[in-house]
Amino acid sequence: MEKDTNKNDSSILDIKSIAENENVDEATLLEMAKAGVFYGHKNSRKNPKFDEYIFGSKNGVAIIDLVKTLKAIDIVAGFIKKNVFEKKTFMVVGAQPAAKESVLKLSSALGNCPYVINRWIGGLITNFAVVGKRIDYFKKRKLDLEQGKFDGYTKKEKLLISREIEKMKIMFEGLENFSKIPDIMFVVDPSLKGHSTAVHEAMIQKMQVVGIIDNDDSPEEINYFIPANDHAKASIDWVVDALINKIK
Repeated sequence: MEKDTNKNDSSILDIKSIAENENVDEATLLEMAKAGVFYGHKNSRKNPKFDEYIFGSKNGVAIIDLVKTLKAIDIVAGFIKKNVFEKKTFMVVGAQPAAKESVLKLSSALGNCPYVINRWIGGLITNFAVVGKRIDYFKKRKLDLEQGKFDGYTKKEKLLISREIEKMKIMFEGLENFSKIPDIMFVVDPSLKGHSTAVHEAMIQKMQVVGIIDNDDSPEEINYFIPANDHAKASIDWVVDALINKIK
């Protein structure tokens, strides 16, 4: 069983020494430690290509180098700002409950771009012509319901229509303004089930992929990344908030 990242035991790291040796803000490092940003997965799950972002290990759990996390946040923020300036389009993916709040925040910061916080729909990008028609159908059914176009239907018919719309609401949440394939995908934990499919589809369509990755991920599989704890809410929230503050 992996260490409970909610305990956020910052005593694992000598924050003061790291701040002095690396010339970084001690208060920021302390915030990151308290949020559990440095917790990776068990060493048994590690991807060897992530090794250069590991500071050390404690009780069989990888400790991520927070200085490299901070540097990566600066790089990713610069990349995002440049592409926002160039009017590039974004999509944010984080289907795990721990990422939901941050996905919504980042989507808002990127002009209310499309987002996925439920199950990834296979073919959303690679088969957009078909999936896009289903999204259009959902929007039309929802609008028809709001405008009372089903008022003359029987009670059973209206119930079936309502159920259909509610099911599509969950499936297509965050995708109502998904009218074309975006230029860039931001993903929290690209190796998560479903997320790996999203990244694969993005690569096929020549999208650039940016994300938060942990020691079970390969840095080579996406274009830009932030090494950090990608499975705990406090950590994801801290990283995304830091990123948003830099791209404002």
